[in-house]
Amino acid sequence: MREATALVRRVEVALPDQAGTCVIGFRRDGAASVFFGADPVFQFNTQGELRRAFIDGKLVKAELGKLVWLERVRTDTTVQLLRRDFTKTERDAFLAAAQAYLNKLGQYFAKEIDVVSQVPQAEMVSSDVERWLASLADPIAIAERPNVGA
Repeated sequence: MREATALVRRVEVALPDQAGTCVIGFRRDGAASVFFGADPVFQFNTQGELRRAFIDGKLVKAELGKLVWLERVRTDTTVQLLRRDFTKTERDAFLAAAQAYLNKLGQYFAKEIDVVSQVPQAEMVSSDVERWLASLADPIAIAERPNVGA
């Protein structure tokens, strides 16, 4: 929660069936990010399109409306970022898994949710998160690029 300073409005919640917490927040422009601990992470642009993710230890980014894997390969002297396009099967499975995570989170918010902390404290960030989750496209739309702005 403390490290998510780019999310000027954020809330940390305890999830009933998981040991860790989840941080959901919004940048100044309204772009949202969802952190289920360190993994998975889903980041969206201002139109609610998926722009980046981190899942199963792999980076994912949107590129021209498609998804690509980015894998860090370290040698003794360099770090390379290898890029590989998702297959249609991988894309469909990834989007279904992301949708399942976010749908379950939306179900928690529709009920009573245990807020651990939020910034700013005077606002009801959880209400905005609930509305944002309900507004997401199903299936999740993929951004044209991984940048925050559309």
